[in-house]
Amino acid sequence: MYIGEPGYAHRRKVKWLWVDRDGVSVSEIYRRKFSMRTIYLLARAELNVPALERYMNSQRRDPSAATSTPDPFVLIIDEINRANISKVFGELITLLEPDKRIGQPNEIKLRLPYSGDEFGVPSNLHIIGTMNTADRSIALLDTALRRRFEFAEMMPDPDLLADAAQLCGVDLPRLLRTLNERIEYLFDREHQVGHAYFISCQSRADLDERMRKRVIPLLTEYFYEDWAKVAAILGDHDGTRILKREELRAPAGLDEDADMPPRWRWSVRHGFGPDAYSGLL
Repeated sequence: MYIGEPGYAHRRKVKWLWVDRDGVSVSEIYRRKFSMRTIYLLARAELNVPALERYMNSQRRDPSAATSTPDPFVLIIDEINRANISKVFGELITLLEPDKRIGQPNEIKLRLPYSGDEFGVPSNLHIIGTMNTADRSIALLDTALRRRFEFAEMMPDPDLLADAAQLCGVDLPRLLRTLNERIEYLFDREHQVGHAYFISCQSRADLDERMRKRVIPLLTEYFYEDWAKVAAILGDHDGTRILKREELRAPAGLDEDADMPPRWRWSVRHGFGPDAYSGLL
């Protein structure tokens, strides 16, 4: 940029953060009108920072390539099925659909009730919601939310455990497949154990600890303390490797000749033997 006579030219390097040939109203980002001064500091108190950020982030352009694609932004909402959708999204739920975003054929902008700002959703904003299929609250998901999202199933991937298997000295991919096949047979496919339970294991001790404190308690929850089924899944029905099974003695006074099935006390062993996982492998 040159100002004044050629002999008194001044130049300042400019980094363009946002370019729009049609422009927007100054009132959207600044309470005052711009003056004719070449450059001056904007008063932060008069500046609508959220609106300015939206323009900078959603329509950032390379000046040498005016048609370049804006940078993508991703918003991740974990356990979205447990959220109060109306409070999380508010007016945003109306604007999520691709054809209603900024610059699209059916573009919609809303006036926010508190700030009074005009609000729209740019096309480069991607929203990802995660949920656990074992959680029954999925059935209660709002129909409006279902209509605006695509659902992609992500099942356990045993092949991702190849590196952890070498560190632990146990065939973890095969162990996980066997474990989940038995869970699916005795319960359902939605309650399978994910590979994330084992992917960070660095040793056999890590694997034993993960089984003892996370996987086995999960199985007992699934089967409502039915230890016979837990033992069947672990391949330790006689309680000699991972679990410990002790027969309970009948209380005095009961007829010992009565036709009563044996009753057992189950517990998890403090130390697993070298063949602890043979029932799963």
